Amino acid sequence: MSEQLHFDGVLIIGAGLAGLTAALSAAPRRVLVLSPEPLGEGCASSWAQGGMAVALADDDNPALHAADTLAAGVGLCEPTAVDILTREGPAAVRALADLGAPFDRGPDGRFVQSLEAAHSRARVARVGGDGAGLAIMRAVIAKVRASAHIEVREGVRAVALIQDAAGRVRGVLAETSDGLVEIRAAATILASGGLGGLYAVTTNPATARGEGLALAWLAGAEIADPEFVQFHPTAIDVGADPAPLATEALRGEGARLVNARGAPVVDHPAGDLAPRDVVARAIARRQSCGEAVFLDARTAIGAEFDRRFPAVFAACRAAGLDPRTQPIPVAPAAHYHMGGVAADSFGETSVRGLFTVGEVASSGVHGANRLASNSLLEAVVFGRRAGGAARDTAAPHASLLTARAAPELPAAELAELRRRMTAEAGVERTGEGLARLADWIAAQTRAHGPALPLIAAGLVARGALDRRESRGAHFRADFPATFEAPTHTRLIRAEERRIRAA
Repeated sequence: MSEQLHFDGVLIIGAGLAGLTAALSAAPRRVLVLSPEPLGEGCASSWAQGGMAVALADDDNPALHAADTLAAGVGLCEPTAVDILTREGPAAVRALADLGAPFDRGPDGRFVQSLEAAHSRARVARVGGDGAGLAIMRAVIAKVRASAHIEVREGVRAVALIQDAAGRVRGVLAETSDGLVEIRAAATILASGGLGGLYAVTTNPATARGEGLALAWLAGAEIADPEFVQFHPTAIDVGADPAPLATEALRGEGARLVNARGAPVVDHPAGDLAPRDVVARAIARRQSCGEAVFLDARTAIGAEFDRRFPAVFAACRAAGLDPRTQPIPVAPAAHYHMGGVAADSFGETSVRGLFTVGEVASSGVHGANRLASNSLLEAVVFGRRAGGAARDTAAPHASLLTARAAPELPAAELAELRRRMTAEAGVERTGEGLARLADWIAAQTRAHGPALPLIAAGLVARGALDRRESRGAHFRADFPATFEAPTHTRLIRAEERRIRAA
């Protein structure tokens, strides 16, 4: 029999930037945040290097930012969501600066902004060159710890959503060091992060295995476009798990992608600053032929590397590389999930009582291919909205509540799942490979039960197998053309359907 806790407030699953922003925005209502790791650890927000894309410069405006975002999304962005992101972005970044996030500033006090791939302007506000995520999280965590309305419980992992007889989410069944506990709440916000950890080569924390996505699926929530996984083209290829990242800002500052002979490897009008999917495929194809690819920053950055990009420099030195004098070996790695639990502009899902925000959500801003450095911005803009909406939610009384913990996937099978996801649902996909992956996942589910990583991986495989075109981050070698009319994938338990994008 599990312990029961009745919490009269907002319950938040996950403690990345999106979850903590929602917690702050739910004031003055009480908030309980559940984090599987100590605050600031094990969340992708703290690992983000590039910064926050926002229109702050004189030659920029939200409409230009929106246009770049829509172009990157290849027809699958929701224009209303993109408008919200880009219009509310400047105020969100200034609010973080007021909290103490130490964004880089010029002599005139204005934000220093970098150029990243597929942006038409230099609009990425950064911290210390490549330390934005960690610095922003430190400022937000300090505010959270000082906020009387927020309680944080660390070392707590969600294993099921609690639902009443009508299907409304009433809280969570959580795993703690003392056993299982039922935490009941009026509103639950799912902010559990992405699924990059399902891949053998990833820049994400190992715990980012799509468990929140799977929990929402089991609760009957609609899942949108799960096949769209973004692969960052320049993970540092030194065999580390997770792979350290070489921020896109390096290429914005003039670093170049080359082969062992020093020749360029990306054939595109925008060169090395082409959209991420284009660059990732160019590198993957070279490597599939046995050719090594490097990021050469010796001329563009050289002796200033340790000062301008300290996080990347430290990662290189830890691997025995000196990027001031050596090219950096790079490879594509699973980096960000554009799909997720379908949510409106206030984080509400198709299941009453359940809100979602951050990478686990599909808010409509990323479409088929996330524009660089839009993710931290999304976490703040939509986190503020979800927190406010959940704060105002009241749940009617219910007596019959149910929840069942999902089974665990053995370590050996998880490792094999990661290998197969990289091989069959990676940068380039085929129907044959995806079918093999789906069959293997089905067999493991029969053997071990519906473990959360298997469910999340199965959603990616199903969406990718059904999408018989190439669009954005989803590339089918057997269907390389892009349909003229964009369509969304929508999955709800046994139901699967496709709808035309607005």
